[in-house]
Order: sequence, then structure tokens, then C-alpha cells
Amino acid sequence: MKICHVNFARGFRGGERQTQLLIEALAARGLQQELIARSDSPLHEKLMNLPGLTLHRVSKPYFKNLRIFYKNKPDLIHAHDAKAAQWALLAYWLYKIPYLMTRRISKPSKDVAYTRAVYRNADRVVGLSVAIRNSVQTRIPYLDVDVIPSMYASLPVDQQKLDLLRKKYREYFVVGHIGALVNPHKGQAVLIEAIKFINQNHKSLKFLLLGSGRDEQYLKSLATGVENIEFVGFVEDVGTWINLFDLFVFPSLEEGLGSTLLDIMQHGKPIVASGVGGILDVIQDERNGLLVPPGDSVKLAKAIERMYLDKVLRDRLANAGRESINKYSPVEVAERYHNLYDAVLNSKATA
Repeated sequence: MKICHVNFARGFRGGERQTQLLIEALAARGLQQELIARSDSPLHEKLMNLPGLTLHRVSKPYFKNLRIFYKNKPDLIHAHDAKAAQWALLAYWLYKIPYLMTRRISKPSKDVAYTRAVYRNADRVVGLSVAIRNSVQTRIPYLDVDVIPSMYASLPVDQQKLDLLRKKYREYFVVGHIGALVNPHKGQAVLIEAIKFINQNHKSLKFLLLGSGRDEQYLKSLATGVENIEFVGFVEDVGTWINLFDLFVFPSLEEGLGSTLLDIMQHGKPIVASGVGGILDVIQDERNGLLVPPGDSVKLAKAIERMYLDKVLRDRLANAGRESINKYSPVEVAERYHNLYDAVLNSKATA
């Protein structure tokens, strides 16, 4: 079996990290794999020299790169983003290569003919969460959608740097947030308003926002004069920063799943999150985290304040979170995808 993964996304966000983790976990199972990604994609460097993996750097227009399959076709294409799925449809039309696609966002797809053709011709469609499955079926009610979640990343910790960070922030209760600074998606403006509310009664909390993005200047302007908010920017050593946090806050306004939550839970940190989209697959209110209505800064502030004042609650929810993530391990998720690949190819063989 040879699987060709396609990811045309720019940069390296959650979807690209999940692509990397899956390829690595499948390589451990002995699969032969290819990756087709943008020439500037960080995936090439992160997966270089992985056994059984062939890397292809491509540039626009992507359709010209279909000639990769002229003499050497994979058994199956796995498309990891929307552009990749559109490209996979062309490969299917030209070379009859079956494909499956993973849908990572809960926002409904465009209701246009080509997009409908992408879904209609896919051998399988995977959504990361029940919310994504429901979103896809809103557009295409007859379509079966498999739900396979993201996986945690077992992020490393630089103990020496962690010690320095703990010394720097030793006077504070540290509340962390990790996410692209894209407010309509991640809802950081709601968090900033919640922080202003909290600061009326509590002065010893420090809020660290990790990430970069198009709304950075807008969010910084909202935070003008709020001295306990720090925009850390994009960081590579995310695991080190997670271990600094006393609490993690995830105020998303929409979310396919929120794979960052899995890393937070694996590291045993308590969570306050908005009850929206795929977050509801991961966090159960009062069991392994606290959920608040998306966009409600007052309720978000009260949930953060409650966590800050109640260490017993924090410890209980954090421990429950760490105990609830077995199904999100790379081994478990890779096995489910491997079984899905087998099912597709077996159905083709018997057709």
C-alpha cells in the first residue's frame, strides 16, 4: 500500500501539524508514503529523512504537478485541506486514483458545482468532529462522513527554559492562550474583554497570548493599557510554555476540534473553553474542563475567576482531562486511518 498525502496550506498551523503526526505514525506502521506540499511548506523539513516517505515540493499552478503520477501512481490519495481535495479530484479524473479527504473546519463548504463534485467523487470523507460531520451533511445530506479526531503531539519540554520562565513569572497565576491571532475564529477579543472584567477584582493574574496572525495589531489596540496581557508571538517550543501555565483559556467562536486542547490535556493543565463546534467532542463541562457560551466575555471572566480561586477544582478537572485522551493518541488515530485506507482499497478490489 502506498499513500500519497497532499497538503497545500501555507505555513504551519494545526492542520499541518496533524498531517505531520499522521505521516510519522503511519511510517511507524511500515506504510510507504508520499507527501506533496508547497515548496515553502515547513512539512518538508519536519519530515525529511522519514523512512518510507518521498517528498515532492510543488508550486503554483498546482494542476501542472499532476504529471507526478504519469509513471508512478499511489494506491490512494489523502487530501488534508480544501485545495488538496480539489487537486485530488483532478487526479481521480485523469488517472483514476481513489482519494479520501479530511475536513478540519466546521464552517460549511461552498455550495458550488466543483466543490460538490469533490465530495461526490471522494471514496471517503473524514471530519475531525461531530460538528464538522453535521456541517458537511448540511450541504450534502446523503454523504456518509467518518469522524476521526485529531491527535495530541507529545510536545517536548525544555526544562532549562521552563525554569527561567517560571522564575520570570513567579509572582503571577499564569493564564495561557495558544492560537492564531484571527479573532473571528479564535475569539481573542472576547478574552481581552474578560480580562478587563477580572482586573477589577484580581491583580495577580498574567495572561500570555501565544501566536501570530492578521488581527495582531487590532487585538493589541484592544489591550492598550491592560498591563497584565502579554503578546508572546509565535513560538516553536510550545510544550515548554504549556508547562508554565496554571490555566489554559480557549475562547474560540468557531472550532473544528481544537487540537491544542489535546496537548493541554496531555500536559495536565486545566481548561476553560467556549462550548462551540468540535470543542464539545473534547471537553465535557464540569468533568474535564469548564465550558462557557461563545462570545460571552462576562461568563468567560467568571469561569476564569472560579478556576483561579479553586485549586481543588483545577486539579480535579486537569486530572480528568489527562485521563480522557487515550483515543487521541497518534497510535490510535493512525490505526483508524490505516483501517480506512484498507477499507477503500478493498472495496475497489472487489468492485
